[in-house]
Amino acid sequence: MIRTRVAALATIAVTALAIGTSPASAAPGDTLNVCSSTLTPTGWVDVQWWNSAGCGSGFTPNSKQIKDLNGYPVGTQLNACASTWPPAGWTIVSTYYSSSCRYSAVPSLNPNSWTLKRTS
Repeated sequence: MIRTRVAALATIAVTALAIGTSPASAAPGDTLNVCSSTLTPTGWVDVQWWNSAGCGSGFTPNSKQIKDLNGYPVGTQLNACASTWPPAGWTIVSTYYSSSCRYSAVPSLNPNSWTLKRTS
């Protein structure tokens, strides 16, 4: 009975933590670290990938940092991984390789990152 209560309290605490860090309440430029299985929300981009024991095991990068692009003024430029498409209103200015955006277990020096510009 005590184990059931402890498990229920732990579930409630994890749920509250997840709700408290929801991307819906983020400001422009805010970042979140999430497991790679988490879909990148609309208006956000991936900006870094790595391996984390907290998100499982294996050789494929399984964690990523995502960044909120909503609210930036027109003309803003920033860098993002090419693992998700740019949000509406953002244009790809250039492509390049970045070791922090390696989201595959198979290493490659092919372009995997973008410089994005807010156009509308």
